[in-house]
Amino acid sequence: MAKGTIIKIAGPLVIASGMRDANMYDVCRVSKQRLIGEIIEMHGDEASIQVYEETSGLKPGEEVESSEAPLSVELGPGLIESIYDGIQRPLDDIMKVTGGNNLKRGVEVPSLKRDRKWEFVPTVKAGDEVEAGDIIGTVQESPIVEHRIMVPNGIKGKIKKINGGTYTVTETVCVVTDAEGQDHELTLMQKWPVRKGRPYQKKLPLDKPLITGQRVVDTFFPIAKGGVAAVPGPFGSGKTVIQHQLAKWAEADIVVYIGCGERGNEMTDVLNEFPELIDPKTGQPLMKRTVLIANTS
Repeated sequence: MAKGTIIKIAGPLVIASGMRDANMYDVCRVSKQRLIGEIIEMHGDEASIQVYEETSGLKPGEEVESSEAPLSVELGPGLIESIYDGIQRPLDDIMKVTGGNNLKRGVEVPSLKRDRKWEFVPTVKAGDEVEAGDIIGTVQESPIVEHRIMVPNGIKGKIKKINGGTYTVTETVCVVTDAEGQDHELTLMQKWPVRKGRPYQKKLPLDKPLITGQRVVDTFFPIAKGGVAAVPGPFGSGKTVIQHQLAKWAEADIVVYIGCGERGNEMTDVLNEFPELIDPKTGQPLMKRTVLIANTS
């Protein structure tokens, strides 16, 4: 791993020297507190690092360590019902580790629980040909959501081994042998760089309406499936109420709520209210098909 030394600190920006072997967008751990950051600029052996935690108390001369890997997210069973911060750290697990409601700096907790086991049901068998995006099995992630396990991008070949049963997200559930005879072990989880778009085979036209369940929206401001919409308005005008209604009634299987740039107290209200909402379609808590991301201070 590339290691350097802090030479300058300006708010959340840390500049370190001796980082010639590091790369743009590498994740770094800054100082003995192991604050998480990302390289956003390189000049010779100097790296400018955007630190995603409070930098007070840091001083020149402290060590910086590059992971030599980009900032990535973990995709797999366990996302549903989770509450994350902006870099996919699970807030409930951090609270257990720190023993309080105040988040400590430098906490390292995996995004998906490593000790939780999931029942994997294969949908293919040994000898089948598969490629990236093919579904090899399913996991019932919640009473509402069936999580489909896919072949990761860049892998194509014949299934050598696949077994149903109970697995953690890091245990091998399938082995695929490519055309060159190399074996690839597949798990329930994939890691994906946040700055890289997910691949697709075909982009569908926006020709179907997303039924939101709100007649005023569906009539005057129709939204297309795969499209985007904005709800501008001042404080107290009902933006969050509309979000709750869309989450409950919209023609969607999964709700991903990202609170980005909101006031802290507004995000707190969302975190308190969402777990109490009931899904009118199933009678289950809405969190059984929801992921919450609290990307705010």
